[in-house]
Amino acid sequence: MKNEPITLTNVEIQKILPHRYPFLLIDKIVDFEEGKSITGIKNVTANEPQFTGHFPGNPIMPGVLITEALAQVGAVMLLSMPENRGKLGVFTGINNFKFRRQVVPGDTLELHADLVTYRHGMGKANVKATVGGQVAAAGEISFAVVDNIANED
Repeated sequence: MKNEPITLTNVEIQKILPHRYPFLLIDKIVDFEEGKSITGIKNVTANEPQFTGHFPGNPIMPGVLITEALAQVGAVMLLSMPENRGKLGVFTGINNFKFRRQVVPGDTLELHADLVTYRHGMGKANVKATVGGQVAAAGEISFAVVDNIANED
């Protein structure tokens, strides 16, 4: 018998990530295998602050925010591990990244990360963002898991 996928609500995500609106870019986690892979959802809406200037009359989600949303999904996967709770996931590199389609208000962005390597607090993940089954962006991100000095007394 197959295990039910692990899902997380936005409130549960906020217990793992330190990000808050307007920089929390994940609405929910729909599938998650701890330490292996994760899939999250970002509902792109017209009232998000970046669309007032990117671009008036032709709103397009900036590629850096798509990349950040993918990193946040990966961070949920890593920071859910018992040894990483309360820490931060930070970028150390972005490799072979391509943007294939525009993401606009009304789109549902599916964010997927597969962990490739992770040792001694450093790792890499293959990430992909899709809209309606079409790839919007894909590549590899490198990261470090570091102490969160905000949590230190």
